[in-house]
Amino acid sequence: MIFTKVCIIGAGPGGAAAALNLNKAGIDCVIVDKAVFPRDKICGDGLSGKVITSLKRIDPEIVARLENAGFKLNSWGVRFVAPGRRQLDIGYRPDFDKDNAAHKQVPIGYVCKRLDFDNFLVEELKRCPHVQLFEGVNINKYTLESDGYLVSGVDGFEIKAQLIIVANGAYSSFTKEVAGIHMEPKHYVAGIRAYYKNVTGTNADNFIELHFLKSLLPGYFWIFPLPDGGANVGVGMLSEAVRRKKINLKKELLNIVQNDPVIKERFKDAQLEGTIDGYGLPLGSKKRKISGERYMLIGDAAYLIDPFTGEGIGNAFYSGRLAAQQAALSLQNSDFSAAAMARYDSEIERVMGAELRLSHKLQKFIKYPILFDTFLKITANNKRLKEVFTCMFHEVDIRKKLLRPSFYIDILLNR
Repeated sequence: MIFTKVCIIGAGPGGAAAALNLNKAGIDCVIVDKAVFPRDKICGDGLSGKVITSLKRIDPEIVARLENAGFKLNSWGVRFVAPGRRQLDIGYRPDFDKDNAAHKQVPIGYVCKRLDFDNFLVEELKRCPHVQLFEGVNINKYTLESDGYLVSGVDGFEIKAQLIIVANGAYSSFTKEVAGIHMEPKHYVAGIRAYYKNVTGTNADNFIELHFLKSLLPGYFWIFPLPDGGANVGVGMLSEAVRRKKINLKKELLNIVQNDPVIKERFKDAQLEGTIDGYGLPLGSKKRKISGERYMLIGDAAYLIDPFTGEGIGNAFYSGRLAAQQAALSLQNSDFSAAAMARYDSEIERVMGAELRLSHKLQKFIKYPILFDTFLKITANNKRLKEVFTCMFHEVDIRKKLLRPSFYIDILLNR
């Protein structure tokens, strides 16, 4: 049996972020994943400025190594395309200028396959003196005891930890069986991902694209450019809508790239690489209790994916950092009670709550194509409002303002 202060279940972005932050604090931990890396993970493959900011807080050298990695593509923003084809480009920062040397001091985004990024994080974990990593171990039993959690896997693998951080994704058995959080179709997105090569018409600055096509509302079709001329292409739609409309998402994706009057021109020479794969996105559109006695949920296991953009990696990083901070506090105070761990929930609400509520409102808003088109038109022609949405990517206070109707009235009256 292995004894440790903290056991992290899952070595994806959330789990890796928690372990890296614990290592920085000098706290010993064990991280376990059922996969052996490198391994694929079905995802949109977009890394927002949140990821870069989070890594800089841990160690700027990690960011330097990521910047020098050949597997990623610099991305400078997001292109939103409304049902009426009106588009709005939002840079990740208001002072966006990719040709300015100072941009290296500014959080930007990347696009890279999760196969490569997650393996990069695992290699970073191997550098950490306070982290023990176990790959290829499937934890299937969690037992709460008086002095900690006993987690067990096949072949007699056992770890005893004072607390556990659960980061094993959207299909976490712990989330369902212990935390009591279950999939709800109106708070869950069904997604389909494919890799294509020779897709044309991508933004010169590698903006990721979200196309809110009428057939998919309140979901969207995406194109994320990748290195070497490839692209991550997919569709995401609320599970509730998929069931109600009886939509086959795989057929819908193929129909879009073959028959949509605008999209098909960009795919006329494109070739599908590999298979079209599906996955689920547990949304943060509902507030949930994500901690308890001696445990915290982070990332997808905590249902923290952005309801509007579908971003999960950045939110996983944020929650991993907050979980590590709470772990350090609990260890310092020797208090792992549910009441003590609830501070983590409060911190998640403080840091991410306003953003998730805003995104949920936007998700509901896009069900109305005419309103969405009008909104994008107003935003595109309003410099101040456009800058506000740019700042939304990295400024918490701005996200809180965006929830107030008076904020928009003031901008429109004084534009």
